[in-house]
Amino acid sequence: MSKVDLDKLSVDELQKLQKDTAKAIASFEKRKRADALAELEAVAQKHGFKLADLVVIKKDAKPASPAKYRHPENAAMTWTGRGRQPNWIKEGLAAGKTLEDFAI
Repeated sequence: MSKVDLDKLSVDELQKLQKDTAKAIASFEKRKRADALAELEAVAQKHGFKLADLVVIKKDAKPASPAKYRHPENAAMTWTGRGRQPNWIKEGLAAGKTLEDFAI
């Protein structure tokens, strides 16, 4: 590998070198990832599986917040207390009720 004297390069040349280096790094990482994936596929196939059958990708899902408030006439209508207030809560508050009146 040749040694480049960075002090003698112009800003344009340095920026081009920076872009070329970033592209070379990305290409290298892509090749390494592809090699690793091919190796894993071969091992899975050796054992009679497809890699997709063995790999399970989990998403870290947050559990739903429990409902804290319930509509007095329709128990299917609930609210967790987070986000915008539903219209039935707004209407109840405007009619003089408190949030405690809707609490579960």
